[in-house]
Amino acid sequence: MASLEERVAALEARVFGEPSQVDGSAFWALERLRDLAPDEGAVLFTGTVDLPTGEHYDWQLGTPVGQLLDEDWQEFAAALAALAHPMRLRLLREILGGVRASTDLAATEGLGTSGQLYHHLRQLTAAGWLRTAGRGHYSVPPERVVPLLTILAAARR
Repeated sequence: MASLEERVAALEARVFGEPSQVDGSAFWALERLRDLAPDEGAVLFTGTVDLPTGEHYDWQLGTPVGQLLDEDWQEFAAALAALAHPMRLRLLREILGGVRASTDLAATEGLGTSGQLYHHLRQLTAAGWLRTAGRGHYSVPPERVVPLLTILAAARR
């Protein structure tokens, strides 16, 4: 098993750069999760994020695999569907980057007409990916920043 872990770490290093290591192990987070997880295992995602706006977020969520498999996945459809449009992803990126006012978003090239813009903003707000922060201002809720970036990181492959 150690040989396999070394080979995977070498491949990841070539693709992603050197993995961060704690106590000499490339899989330190996974090893700690194994120590804490129930028998069926668990899924953990965590992140530390510094946005261009100066905001900082530290966040983690662990869920036992049994709980995930037992849940009704249809309940997740609306939140995932809200992300399944290129314009909405662009809006989220712009808002995380600091463009928060709807007037500034409307002036951003490539975001469509004001009607399209407000339609997409409503969809993202209804699904919980955005929150209104005053009249015509939007933000990504702090508890959604790392999950959003985790989904995007998972979609890369």
